[in-house]
Amino acid sequence: MVTIVDSPAGTAPALRRLYFVRFAFAVVWAALLFLTSKTAVGPIGVVLVVAYPLFDVAAAVVDARSSRAAGLYVNIAISLLAGIGLAIASASGVPAVLRVWGAWAVVAGLVQLIVAVGRRGMGGQWPMILSGGISVLAGANFILSAGAPNPSLATVAGYAVLGGIFFLVSAIRIRRA
Repeated sequence: MVTIVDSPAGTAPALRRLYFVRFAFAVVWAALLFLTSKTAVGPIGVVLVVAYPLFDVAAAVVDARSSRAAGLYVNIAISLLAGIGLAIASASGVPAVLRVWGAWAVVAGLVQLIVAVGRRGMGGQWPMILSGGISVLAGANFILSAGAPNPSLATVAGYAVLGGIFFLVSAIRIRRA
């Protein structure tokens, strides 16, 4: 069960700023991944695939401090585990990275969906609800595509851009406190 306790005076502006930062990070990160690590996981690719969930941890910590949404602590733990899992999986290649990334996307998407539903009253949460649902589906697709011939991390870059766009739309639509 997720408990949402929003401070009317500070949560919406803090989330708006955080969502803009998350958008910018996702776009830059995706461009770097797309340019450097589509079909192999080199040193830059390892740094990038580990950095994304660690950035998610930092963003969830900021979010949890401003909103006290209990589900975010679950997200922090999941993303920390994903970062560790991706570091290990990177040594085995793209298919292993896609499997770990996919599992993370499924679980984190469910958490995002639950937290966003609890925040509906703030406005601007429909993009986050859609993003959480799409993350679950995309995660399943990553797991399946890991077994396909010539798996690529380009789909992960696209996933990050789409997630970033959802954060941007939500930032624009969230109500001012």
